[in-house]
Amino acid sequence: MSWYSYDEWRPYVSVAERRRKAAKKIAKMKKAGRKISPVEIAGRNITATFWGDAWCRNLEAYSDYANRLPRGRTYVRNGSVIDLQIEAGRVRALVSGSDIYEVDIKIKPLAKPRWTDIKRRCAGQIDSLVELLKGSISKGVMEIVTRKGEGLFPAPKEISLSCSCPDWATMCKHVAATLYGVGARLDHAPEMLFTLRGVDPTEMVEAAVEQPSKAYKPRKVRTLVSEDLSSVFGVDIDMDGVSEGDVAPPAKRGQRAARTQKTEKRTTAVRKPKSRAKSGKKTAPR
Repeated sequence: MSWYSYDEWRPYVSVAERRRKAAKKIAKMKKAGRKISPVEIAGRNITATFWGDAWCRNLEAYSDYANRLPRGRTYVRNGSVIDLQIEAGRVRALVSGSDIYEVDIKIKPLAKPRWTDIKRRCAGQIDSLVELLKGSISKGVMEIVTRKGEGLFPAPKEISLSCSCPDWATMCKHVAATLYGVGARLDHAPEMLFTLRGVDPTEMVEAAVEQPSKAYKPRKVRTLVSEDLSSVFGVDIDMDGVSEGDVAPPAKRGQRAARTQKTEKRTTAVRKPKSRAKSGKKTAPR
């Protein structure tokens, strides 16, 4: 519970009252033309896809956050994050508590050398942008993009937190709820992670196309010279004035020689005329 002042607790506000205030605030904002995007959680699980799960696991992997994040789970589950906006390097949210609080989280863009290294290491392992965003990627790519301090996800030193509530803690429950809300949003819009870090996901696919796998090596083709051909067929071959394209492979030349010999035998063979069968009868003159 947040401090109202140094001497007293802030008065408790029921969930029903908080929702009433939130609905009133949302209606007012919509009337003013502001687009509202609340975080809606179905069931107990906050996230359900690779990108959403990876975002939350990354945050929970740091001791600075691990002990404070649970304070926001209940808030995000009961719909207290009434608006969440993600843009390049920034997350803004409205969270319903004893009042409606404004949360502002700034995240540094992904460093260029780090982004270049990620693309290089993923080259040849991503088939399409659709597969990347759906999380249908190999285990090797998963390990690269989720690696602590080296992947796509930010470390605490890259995140700046701010909330308008009177809680003295850097990460209050409203900020924690917002961070979990980002994970829930990535379930439905994983491309927002790349927007948040200031990079283009298509570059990962393009790098995979431009940098073929190192396992592939062009096959070396051996060219037979006149000495090789002579040793194969046991005859002297004069290559003067003959280009490489005019020389047939040994196997084909052998087949041609065999066909030529057969043709010569057929043309030189003498066909014997058929003899008439002898008969005892004489043929009458016409």
